[in-house]
Amino acid sequence: MATKKQLAAEIISRLKEKYPEAKCALVYKKPHELLIATRLSAQCTDKRVNLVTPALFERFPSIEAFAEAEISEVEEYIKSCGLFHTKAKDIVEMCRQLRDIYGSTVPDSIDELVKLSGVGRKTANLIVGDLYGKPAVVCDTHVIRLTNRLGLAKGTDAVSVEKQLRAIIPPDEGATFCHRLVWYGREVCSARAPKCGACVLKELCKSNGKDLTKNRKAK
Repeated sequence: MATKKQLAAEIISRLKEKYPEAKCALVYKKPHELLIATRLSAQCTDKRVNLVTPALFERFPSIEAFAEAEISEVEEYIKSCGLFHTKAKDIVEMCRQLRDIYGSTVPDSIDELVKLSGVGRKTANLIVGDLYGKPAVVCDTHVIRLTNRLGLAKGTDAVSVEKQLRAIIPPDEGATFCHRLVWYGREVCSARAPKCGACVLKELCKSNGKDLTKNRKAK
């Protein structure tokens, strides 16, 4: 029987072949823009965020501009992303912290990033992985769902899943592996109707279609 490290290596290999150019779907030009876009993506699709951010980033082109912004004005730009009161407050406070504490530079460590308003480990991992090329494991809902189905991790707590994955995934593969899982979760292994027949991982999958059967019965 294959170990979890061996299983992870095979899954990584197959997903690399399917998605050789996988990357974050959020569109940004500056480091702080990725930080803000990721905050906006909470309980919102990346597609919706990408529709909102061009006008937002044009109106507030820098960390300093966001730090000096009226929260109510930021709210107007991001209303369609949901939870806009909380997100706008976090974005303005986050940028004030970046300006006043970090010299208008986005930190490159998870420990420092999680000190920012509205930033959790998922966002912090994305930033250190995508911006700074450091080892990262971004545990969003797709990653948690797929790694549980595949038998790589157990449980729904993001911190616990991250710890389990760090133990079996090579550090230099973590960030892109998570991006590939997100793409695969959207295209093939969805929450309610996974396309098990078209899955390139099906003979490796612990669930092996059980979720699909269960969800169909539940409809």
